[in-house]
Amino acid sequence: MSMLKDPSSKYRAFPAIDLPDRTWPSKSISEVPIWCSSDLRDGNQSLIEPMDAAKKLRFFKTLVQVGVKQIEVGFPSASQTDFDFVRTLIEDGHIPDDTTIQVLTQAREDLISRTFESLVGAKKAIVHVYNATAPSFRRIVFNQDKAGVVAIAVNAARIIKHLAEQQPQTRWTFQYSPEIFTSTELPFAVEVCDAVLDVWQPTPDNKVILNLPATVEVATPNVYADQIEWFGRHIGRRDSVLISLHTHNDRGTGVAASELGLMAGADRVEGCLFGNGERTGNVDLVNLALNLYTQGIHPGLDFSDIDNVRKVVEECNQLPVHPRHPYVGDLVHTAFSGSHQDAIRKGFSQQDPNGIWEVPYLPIDPADIGRSYEAVIRVNSQSGKGGITYLLEQEYGICLPRRMQIEFSQVVQKETDRLGLEMSAAQIHQLLDREYLQATAPYALKGHRLQEENGTSAVDVEVVSEGESQHWRGIGKGPLEALVAGLPVTVEIMDYSEHAIGAGTYAKAAAYIELRVGGGRALYGVGIDENLTTASFRALFSALNRALAQAEAQAA
Repeated sequence: MSMLKDPSSKYRAFPAIDLPDRTWPSKSISEVPIWCSSDLRDGNQSLIEPMDAAKKLRFFKTLVQVGVKQIEVGFPSASQTDFDFVRTLIEDGHIPDDTTIQVLTQAREDLISRTFESLVGAKKAIVHVYNATAPSFRRIVFNQDKAGVVAIAVNAARIIKHLAEQQPQTRWTFQYSPEIFTSTELPFAVEVCDAVLDVWQPTPDNKVILNLPATVEVATPNVYADQIEWFGRHIGRRDSVLISLHTHNDRGTGVAASELGLMAGADRVEGCLFGNGERTGNVDLVNLALNLYTQGIHPGLDFSDIDNVRKVVEECNQLPVHPRHPYVGDLVHTAFSGSHQDAIRKGFSQQDPNGIWEVPYLPIDPADIGRSYEAVIRVNSQSGKGGITYLLEQEYGICLPRRMQIEFSQVVQKETDRLGLEMSAAQIHQLLDREYLQATAPYALKGHRLQEENGTSAVDVEVVSEGESQHWRGIGKGPLEALVAGLPVTVEIMDYSEHAIGAGTYAKAAAYIELRVGGGRALYGVGIDENLTTASFRALFSALNRALAQAEAQAA
């Protein structure tokens, strides 16, 4: 088998929705939806190895800590494990007063009864019932006509209402899903849901949830938004209904479909942390929530320690979060490209701590979600001077002059090409040390004596060359001019800069000198010492030795 040359012979495009006066395209999301996590049900049943009770409880507590107020905890009529877990949550007091658990059941009397058994003693609960309404399911799976499908839904609604009345100590919310909504004819989806509402008789103070699942994505996200807006216009008792979204990711647009669905009037979103779920996954609640956050709207969920949340999810699901996963992946805040790194470095240097976030390439401040800046810029063979400069500044307090940034980036580039690997800040610092601070041949500075009087400096330096000690003397208007005067070769200082590393008792001075020997290429040297004069002398010897070594190499 291979891909068809004419896929239209096997697949057909989803028809557009007749909604010429659609309003959602001109809207934006201004209100936070009700969040419902289906990690412990939809996400759990999608795992190769479903979570045991201990993992489910750990996950549940994480969801509570994050701030999710509605949590679908299982399918208690489908397995003893789920039934027992619901009982544990209730009997052991794990459910906070502001949190509502939700359970799923098929539209069968025995399964609904078993579901209500699991919920005895719950303070609040959502009973979520569904049946298939899409044409392919009616025809292929269940051999039901439309009337039969409506009858199944209505009968289940009556049973649920009856059993809820027998447990008045629980505050009940009812939820119905026409499965698969996105493939169901819109008028029929409204017909089934209206029939269910006629049984449940919701009010504005006691709303029913109508969950409209894109269990399988069948069209572009704008079509889903059209379906949601059309449904919201035509469903009865709209003021007594919460329209809920439950999007999957078959086409890779689950997040977009949910966002457009909210713009189209939905009130609630069901999904999983980091998008786990059957097949290609459920919509990612973290992604949706932080998308809102970056638009200036607090989502009501707290991901201040997103790495810990990820750790729990990965350990419970036994599935890794992709390194490029939005917001939480190991590499999503990381720049390897030189131009990106340069822009980010400049953005950080100019960012007002109390102003609007405007750092290029970073739509969110990593610190807001507990991520450090350490891995924002990483260096490989594609990187440039900006990333190298950033890492040395952040990790070691070394601020290279601009022209030296260019020079040293070429040194790093050569090393990354040789290794074929990324370089850490420590490796870059080691390379700086080897290339500049350890440039002690042919002349190694062993010590110096400085005398200053009436604006004139006299310097006597001890140098070791090829194992022999030498003394050079020079006089000038300052220490550096005096040292240059005492050198055995003619040099020209092209640039000099200095700065402190650290503060207080343990502060050091860093000096950078760019010099040219005999009209050759200008090269930098670096010196670091507790004493500024010593640091500048070390920088000059570093540059001198590098220049002489390069001249010798070229001559050879």
